[in-house]
Amino acid sequence: MRTPAPAPRQSSRLALLATSLGFVIICLDVTVVNVALARIRASLAIDATALEWVVNAYTLAFACLLLTAGALADRFGARRVFVGGFAVFTCASIGCGLSGGAAVLVASRVLQGVGAALCVPSSLALLGAAFPEAHARAKAVSIWAGTAALALGAGPLVGGVLVDRFGWQSIFLVNVPIGIAGIWLTLAHAPDTVRHAARRIDLAGQALAVVTLAALTYAVIEGGRLGWASATVLTSLAAALAAGALFIAVEARHAQPLLPLALFRNAVLNVSSITGLTLNFGYYGLMFAMSLFFQTARHDTPLETGIAFLPMTAVVTVANVISGRLTARFGHRLPMVAGQSLAALGYLALAFIHADSSALAIGLPMLAVGTGVALAVPSINTAVLAHVEATSIGIASGVLNTARQIGGVVGVGVFGSLVRPESGDLAAGLHVAVMLAFVMTLASLVTIGVGLAKPRAAVTNCAG
Repeated sequence: MRTPAPAPRQSSRLALLATSLGFVIICLDVTVVNVALARIRASLAIDATALEWVVNAYTLAFACLLLTAGALADRFGARRVFVGGFAVFTCASIGCGLSGGAAVLVASRVLQGVGAALCVPSSLALLGAAFPEAHARAKAVSIWAGTAALALGAGPLVGGVLVDRFGWQSIFLVNVPIGIAGIWLTLAHAPDTVRHAARRIDLAGQALAVVTLAALTYAVIEGGRLGWASATVLTSLAAALAAGALFIAVEARHAQPLLPLALFRNAVLNVSSITGLTLNFGYYGLMFAMSLFFQTARHDTPLETGIAFLPMTAVVTVANVISGRLTARFGHRLPMVAGQSLAALGYLALAFIHADSSALAIGLPMLAVGTGVALAVPSINTAVLAHVEATSIGIASGVLNTARQIGGVVGVGVFGSLVRPESGDLAAGLHVAVMLAFVMTLASLVTIGVGLAKPRAAVTNCAG
């Protein structure tokens, strides 16, 4: 096992820039697509269910492969895996931009998800190598998460401008120059990480994970079209449950499992993962639903829709900076609780809006949700870095981000099944969806209170 020498300060900063660029285009791609949905639907002549697949094909591949990507980062080094993922994502973006049909677009979105999965765990591991001192690492993670959160929030506005000016294909092609710059910066300046040469790839576990999440996603998406009591949906849910149970059984007996179940003895990882799942459930679902609400119920253009999302994004960077400082001074529990509490209030307020509600009545709750999510995200990432062994950071990061992406997949599916353009009453479905997000966020707060009963210090050893 080789331990790389600490990177110089300038190299650390450029490594932070490289990882931030990677996370930016990955997160931008999550939200930028939403404002293009109406144009994609008209251009490719597809229905609302197909639109959900355009959004979720990316997130599904992302969620399915994150654990393997974390293991790859541990075994081969985070820099090599990060560069490979960045290259796959960039090439897949070209495929999306040049696609002339739904099948090619969805397939290219799957490849984007593969590239994104390779990038995210390795980018967090790269930050751990570039910033070995805990206080500096907390600030670096705050910046990394802040730029990504800003990209998530800016996606609708950026997408609105691009779609209105250059067509929906441009939201994918814009990734290409960013990808090239990020790959160069990583190769030139990012340090390598500790390599766990004994790590092996668990093919059986990976296959069962794909079946579990794919079956769950199919059930959630098709449930809105076929009905939750349909034989197809129930069969898919049963398949997801069976594959999930078999996955746990295989992992418990495997010598080098894809998901070491011993990791779940770590209360901080468990709480962070549950918090991340609920954050993405509400945020991703809300982005999808509100885009349809603005463009269908309120008849806004893509650009107007992007502008309508500004209250949700205006304070993202500030909230992330505040979260980093709170985490560095008081530990990760406080920003988790504050963020989830604020998001819960936002979801509750959105349960009372209608198509003719004022911009203020819609914007303030969205502002609360965006601020709450931005406060919570850096703290859950810093918590994992601070309480997992250095040789397992990649796989632990994979667990955390898999939980978040599962939340996003289910959120888009559930919100999409409730908020459908053909229903004639988008607001009623939206009210049910945000109340579900409200309840899940409250459950997350209970988990934080029970699982992190004693506040932990922010400055701790990675193996602590």
